[in-house]
Amino acid sequence: MKFSWQWFKKSALLGAAVLVLGGALAGCGSDSSAVKNEITVGITPGSTEQIMEYVVEKAKKEGLTVHVKTFSDYITPDQAVATGDIDVNLYQHKPFMDAFNAKNGTNLVSIGTTYLAPLAVYSHKYKSLNEIPDGGTIAIPNDPTNGSRALILLEKQGLITLDPKKDPLKAVPQDIVENPKHIQIIELEAAQLPRSLEDTDASVINAGFAISAGLNSKRDGIAVEGDTSPYVNIVATRAKDKDNPTYKKFVSIFQSDDVRDFINKEFEGVIIPVW
Repeated sequence: MKFSWQWFKKSALLGAAVLVLGGALAGCGSDSSAVKNEITVGITPGSTEQIMEYVVEKAKKEGLTVHVKTFSDYITPDQAVATGDIDVNLYQHKPFMDAFNAKNGTNLVSIGTTYLAPLAVYSHKYKSLNEIPDGGTIAIPNDPTNGSRALILLEKQGLITLDPKKDPLKAVPQDIVENPKHIQIIELEAAQLPRSLEDTDASVINAGFAISAGLNSKRDGIAVEGDTSPYVNIVATRAKDKDNPTYKKFVSIFQSDDVRDFINKEFEGVIIPVW
């Protein structure tokens, strides 16, 4: 067969293209099948820190490296997930997340439940809410969902009455229509509430910050929230990542019998697993 230089060049170019394309396809195949073996989880101080110490060790045995980042407030962890600075967070209930989405135009979703952390009323001065004097002061969280949650608790205890025409899950102090003891409601950052006990007659404190301050709702609480399912804590991430296999693996590890047993033993009913 007669040698053709043009035919040789075309064959060489075609062969190179096939090799490049084959390499690209092989690379794509390896990337899509690879599962990331690490995850960064945002939390707040308190009970979740203790639980996550156990979860981190359990995850390590199952081939998943969990990096924990602790935030001192309730807003930054959601911002960090929304911007992709962390993968998921684990500190809030769904009403709080929904309020954050509505206010910030974000699209965070729940990919699993964790536990119920009951809100409780604490006091360094009184042993019951009935002892709080006329004109007494009670501090509550200043974020919308936990603030309304605290007001609902105070209403159930008979201290106040909220406007029945308003959504109780969105209640604010201005919605109080009956206040026979003229209780003064003070709104504070959740992290500041344990310290406020020195200056107030009582404070309604989230479980995480209460535990960090050495408070136990069963032992120290003068009123404790009931099993209100809307306030079950969740694992939150971006909607586009809700099916991420690494995130699902983390949720599966968290929702294991081992972790449930650890929570029940460590917190003796102060934190209630709900899976």
